[in-house]
Amino acid sequence: MNIMFFLTPKSDTVFENFDSSMRQVAEKLEYHGYTAIPIIDESGRYIGTLTEGDLFRVMKDRGNITFRDTEKIRVEDIPRKTLHKPASVDADIESIVKLARSQNFVPVVDDNDVFIGIIKRSDIIDYCCNSMIKKPVRVI
Repeated sequence: MNIMFFLTPKSDTVFENFDSSMRQVAEKLEYHGYTAIPIIDESGRYIGTLTEGDLFRVMKDRGNITFRDTEKIRVEDIPRKTLHKPASVDADIESIVKLARSQNFVPVVDDNDVFIGIIKRSDIIDYCCNSMIKKPVRVI
């Protein structure tokens, strides 16, 4: 099966720019109720995924930080604990499932590493559940 069947296109995806502030990311995460967000550069290339945990670690490590201070912290200066690997447009479904086991979503990039959207783990789970319902399990 072609993974593009599962793609939520960039135009329908919440993401943030690499040169944004920590506050912009925090507000976007809160507004949408997400725990992680893809980060792209000025050329549209996928840079990585920033998580709530990454933001909390900055607050813990810098100590005595106020919400106003987060306006001065750039996304590019926030260390990311986990590398969220993207998938290429020609990836197979098995590799997407393996990535989705440890990521809420799988970023999808084209041949130039330009971010084109995400595949949500929930969409993969829904597809698998629907496939199991359509195919009765044979008991031996």
